[in-house]
Amino acid sequence: MKSLEEKGRAFMRLVRILETLRRQCPWDRKQTWESLRILTIEELYELVDAIDEHDIEGVQEEIGDLMMHMVFYARIAEERGWFDVADALHRVCDKLERRHPHIFGDLKVDSAEEVKQNWERIKLKEGKRSLLDGVPRALPALVKAYRLQEKTAQVGFEWDSPQQVWDKVQEELRELQEAVQTGDQEAIHNEYGDVLFALVNYARFIGVDPEAALESVNRRFKERFEYIEQHAPKPLHEMSLDEMDQLWKEAKQHEK
Repeated sequence: MKSLEEKGRAFMRLVRILETLRRQCPWDRKQTWESLRILTIEELYELVDAIDEHDIEGVQEEIGDLMMHMVFYARIAEERGWFDVADALHRVCDKLERRHPHIFGDLKVDSAEEVKQNWERIKLKEGKRSLLDGVPRALPALVKAYRLQEKTAQVGFEWDSPQQVWDKVQEELRELQEAVQTGDQEAIHNEYGDVLFALVNYARFIGVDPEAALESVNRRFKERFEYIEQHAPKPLHEMSLDEMDQLWKEAKQHEK
C-alpha cells in the first residue's frame, strides 16, 4: 500500500495538472461548472457500471476520473474567488470530525445504527430544516424513495416487521386495481406510485437494494432477448409469442 505521503503527492500532481490545463488547453479553459455537470454524471454512472461488473481496473480508472472532475470544479471556483480545493477538503474534514464524536470526541456508541442516528441528529443541530434536506432532488426516483425511507427510519418512522410492510404492499396493490377499474388516470398514476414506494420499503426490510435488483433484471432481460435475436430462425416480427418464449426459456437454461 502507498504511504500517506505518496497519496498526497499523487493528489498534488492532479491539482498541478488541472492548473496547467486551465492555463494552456483551449478546451479546458472554456469549461464551466455547467458544462462539466453532464460529464460528471456520465463518469459517475461509468463508475457504477464498473462496480456492478466487479471490474477492479475500471473502478480504479473511474475513481480517478471523478476525482479529476472534483478538482476541476474547485479550480474554476478558485479562479472566480469563491473557494479553492483546500477549502473544500477542510470543510469535509471538519464535517467528518464533527459528525463522528464517537471517534473524535467522547461519545459512546454500540452499533452502526446508533452512528447513523447520531449523524442525523447532528445534521439537524447544524441548521438543517428537515431530516430529508440531504436527499438530492435529482436522485433517480427509486434511489430517492429508498433514501427517504432510510432517513425517516432513523427517528422511528418505521414499521416493526417485514410482514407489516408486505401487508401494506398488498393494500396498495388492491387500491391500484380499484383505480384501474374506475379508469381515473390520475388515481391510477398515484396508486401505481404508492405500490412502487411500498415495494421499495419492503426491499429494505428484506435486505435487498431495489435499484441493484432492478438493474440485475434489466441486464438479464437484455441478455435473454439478445439470445432470442441471435437464435431466431426467422425475423422476430414473423414469430409468435410462443416461439419467442421457447427461445427465452433456452436462454434461461444457458444461464444455469
